[in-house]
Amino acid sequence: MKLQEFQSKRIFAQYGVPIPDGDVATTPAEARAIAERLGGGVVVKSQVLVGGRGKAGGIRLAKSPAEAETLAGRILGMDIKGLTVKKVLVDAAADLHKELYLGVVLDRGRRRVVMMVSSEGGVDIEEVAARMPEKIIQVAVDPCIGLKEYQTRDLAMGIGLSREQWAQFAVICRGLYEALMESDASLAEINPLVVQGDGTLLAVDGKMVLDDSALYRHPDLAAMRDEDEETPEERTARLHGLSYVKLDGQIGCMVNGAGLAMATMDITKFYGGAPANFLDIGGGAKADKVAAALRIILSDPNVKAVLFNIFGGITRCDEVARGILQALGEAPTSVPMVVRLVGTNDIEGRAILKEAKIATADTLMEAAQMAVVAARG
Repeated sequence: MKLQEFQSKRIFAQYGVPIPDGDVATTPAEARAIAERLGGGVVVKSQVLVGGRGKAGGIRLAKSPAEAETLAGRILGMDIKGLTVKKVLVDAAADLHKELYLGVVLDRGRRRVVMMVSSEGGVDIEEVAARMPEKIIQVAVDPCIGLKEYQTRDLAMGIGLSREQWAQFAVICRGLYEALMESDASLAEINPLVVQGDGTLLAVDGKMVLDDSALYRHPDLAAMRDEDEETPEERTARLHGLSYVKLDGQIGCMVNGAGLAMATMDITKFYGGAPANFLDIGGGAKADKVAAALRIILSDPNVKAVLFNIFGGITRCDEVARGILQALGEAPTSVPMVVRLVGTNDIEGRAILKEAKIATADTLMEAAQMAVVAARG
């Protein structure tokens, strides 16, 4: 789950990270009122969960409340990478002298939280990593002892901060680390972290990505979800406990298990097809969950065939077969389907499908080839 910029920065502030004064507006008049309260220049920033807002014209500097109102009127309703801007953040303008990058991320390879800094702030960190990897300084944090002062000092020296700035930088680093840990986040970043003319540091942008699996521990954070940023399919999948990602192909895939789902997509591609989605129904899925998953797949107009690959361990193959028939009973379709069932109650499951005249396959290779042919036909 991604948080909006204003939500991320408010969480950072709870942990001592300095952020600009500002507030959120949903109308041009509200933007003007906020700018009047702040006084001086302000930045009007679109709040959508995509990058490249500045390049798209979604971040503008206003020198007066009247200009803030005008710019907010232009930004609100703007389409940025398919998302409509429904709110803007009006922040006091910073005295920008230098832009830095500071981020904390869960590194699964190292099994550590890693803190990264770069003197090249204000651009995507991926771009910096590709062009100037030497500009990214990293430290891995031992989970037993946490972030230590010598590590923040090493990072500060690595990006050329003066000794007078080390103490404030350490506070920001610790705050960002604690925000990530206590929110069960997988990413927390400030880009840019601005060095102002007087030498002080200010987090003028913020981003957090939360672990969906831990949201039950954080009802306050779960309530921040912006459902406008989800597609109807993503929302339905989340409500039914499904892992779903839409892709650009023509073969809908329903699989139980993330690794098996990836293998299914790979072999579909190997035989000349293109998966339309990643969809993992998980272990122990009942008929109603399978039916919901199939409805999601069939809602995609690009889907020309559906491939089921079920390895029944906890999941019962006969339950999957009943779920397929349940979904087809609720929403009949002419889209061809190929089902591979192996494992618990697979004989019963195949019998149910055979009676309903739905094609089955004994192996994944056979199923993938059949699905590719069906999609082309």
